Amino acid sequence: MEKVKEHSGETATANRPSDPMVITRVFDARPERIWRAWTDENEVKKWWGPNDYSSPSCNIEARVGGRFLASMRGPDGKETWSTGTYKEMVPNRRIVVTDSFSDEKGNVIDAADAGMPGDWPRELLVTIDFEEQQGKTKMTPRHEGLPAEMKEPCRQGWSQSFDKMDAIL
Repeated sequence: MEKVKEHSGETATANRPSDPMVITRVFDARPERIWRAWTDENEVKKWWGPNDYSSPSCNIEARVGGRFLASMRGPDGKETWSTGTYKEMVPNRRIVVTDSFSDEKGNVIDAADAGMPGDWPRELLVTIDFEEQQGKTKMTPRHEGLPAEMKEPCRQGWSQSFDKMDAIL
């Protein structure tokens, strides 16, 4: 796979259609701080969503079998909800969670009903690995199941979210 250099320590992997979307980002913070940014509801609300989006609602049960439910509100006021179940939690090292579009109550809905183009599965998988590197953290999220035509828009959205995360650290 070809690595493409991005800005501020971030690389993205050029993907074939069957590959997951992978982003690697290095933050000037220890893994414990990055872990908290992913598992504390108030922290997630500060960075969840691309530029010009906010996250007015976020509920997290950060444990294996626990669920998350979060919204992103766009500049037009429309909210998009997502939900998932934590499959693996290794503190400060790894999070594995399912990812689905949902309504505000956490009921899984089709992507088309959320206004998303493409042929989405009802459930995707997100794996986030954290690796300490000399007091910094290399964070590598892997998003599996994205429709090929949505990988680049999703990569851009994740990258903008991580810019927001970097600003709160």
